[in-house]
Amino acid sequence: MELRYLSSFVAVAEELHFGRAAKRLQMAQPPLSQQIRQLEKELGVQLFERSTRSVRLTSAGEAFLKPVRTVLEDIEIATRVAKAAGRGEYGRVSVGFAGASSHATLPRLARAVRAAHPGIELVMLGQTYAHTALTRVADGTLDLGFVRLPVSLPGVEHRVIAEEELVCALPSDHRLARHERITVGDLAEEPFVSFPARTGSSLRDVAVDACERSGFHPRIVQEAPDSYTILALVAMGVGVTLTLTSCMHIQQTGLVYRPLAGPPVVLQAALAWRTDNPSAALHSVLDVAAEALPPPGNASAADATD
Repeated sequence: MELRYLSSFVAVAEELHFGRAAKRLQMAQPPLSQQIRQLEKELGVQLFERSTRSVRLTSAGEAFLKPVRTVLEDIEIATRVAKAAGRGEYGRVSVGFAGASSHATLPRLARAVRAAHPGIELVMLGQTYAHTALTRVADGTLDLGFVRLPVSLPGVEHRVIAEEELVCALPSDHRLARHERITVGDLAEEPFVSFPARTGSSLRDVAVDACERSGFHPRIVQEAPDSYTILALVAMGVGVTLTLTSCMHIQQTGLVYRPLAGPPVVLQAALAWRTDNPSAALHSVLDVAAEALPPPGNASAADATD
């Protein structure tokens, strides 16, 4: 059964006149009459009572009209949705991120996407650490990842959205808390709280590397899956940790942050995606991100929207 037959049926049913229906459909009357006859043949019922003076719906025609209208409306909606998806105005984009360090950038992006493209659903996947997010972007199981540089996997593009520095978090009653700045070497004998080794956390790798460049390997006595828990453990006196300036919004009783002396250890945060990802919705999100999350040093436009 052809859709044009259904459209022709609705036009005749609403006009109850083949000539007016043909004009409305911008076609000649004989082909319209032929389509209605073919539709009646396929259904095995008569849809119209015709005479030289009038056209009326039969009981079968009256029963057929409402569901046909529904079908045509559904097809129109489906067509609009498909076209919107093709333009990147509709769809789903999976986003991998790791909690505390994305507390400023992720909400900003989500609000901007919701305002620009309400038909796009961001599927948020938390505790997707930087290395893991990058791997999942590369293998196509994640559309967009909050990652840290370097990004060197083939087929993966990235754009830097923030720069962060390594800082130390200490119990407030710690002997080093009275200093304005400390060195990483000052922590050589301290117990550490850290992310688990196999989570794919770039922060753990950078922190361990900073310690080893200062001549020691950190003695990790407790591991936790996110910065909120790690910093809570530090506040309880379990140990110290090296964290990022982006996590300093986490304020707890018994917790202090201290900058590190010497040249800053800088980490660059970025968005990563596959260059061959065909999702139009993803590319719409990337366009929004270019405005909502400008490169470091060019954040005035985004800040004005907060």
